[in-house]
Amino acid sequence: MPSTRICLVRHGETAWNAEQRLQGHEDIALNAKGLAQAQAIAAALASCEFSAIYHSDLQRATATARTIASQRPAPLIAEAALRERHFGILQGITREQAEQRYPGLYAALRTHNPAMTPPGEGESLNAFATRIHDALHAIAARHLGETILIVSHGGCMDIMYRIVTGKALTEVRDFRLGNATLNWIERVGSGWKMQVWDEKAHLLDCFDEISA
Repeated sequence: MPSTRICLVRHGETAWNAEQRLQGHEDIALNAKGLAQAQAIAAALASCEFSAIYHSDLQRATATARTIASQRPAPLIAEAALRERHFGILQGITREQAEQRYPGLYAALRTHNPAMTPPGEGESLNAFATRIHDALHAIAARHLGETILIVSHGGCMDIMYRIVTGKALTEVRDFRLGNATLNWIERVGSGWKMQVWDEKAHLLDCFDEISA
């Protein structure tokens, strides 16, 4: 049965990553370090051929994907379904501020309460996970027997890791989500295989956090 091999990449660093600020759907650009990270991963993937490069339509993911695409002819496909989780009223503030201003809400976020929906058009973890699950499966189904690249966000990568490994949404994250690291998964039949996670030999350093 043909498989789909997928390289997953989290966007390069932004100023808000460095400030520990919740980004969500806020459209924040890469900072200088993030641009350098995007160039580093483009060089690391220079010998890889992709049938398509999918990316979140937020500019931090778009810029990372375009930098990688500059090394190859693969089509770029923007997918709004690959956006980060919407954090509602928590977007734009630091984690410390969130804990001070909205202690109950932030505690529910940190403990992975799947039903908690942040006020202000936010998404519950359940709704977010369903969105990413559906997007990942749909993309994989379009590319049987091919290799593709997906550039998205920390929260998206968290969900994808759980899809592949079977780790529950409510379990504490014990795996890394570095900016611009290499992560390879494979869809085989109705199952998933983990190949590589958080490979960062191509980076001098990278920033890791719960989600962005």
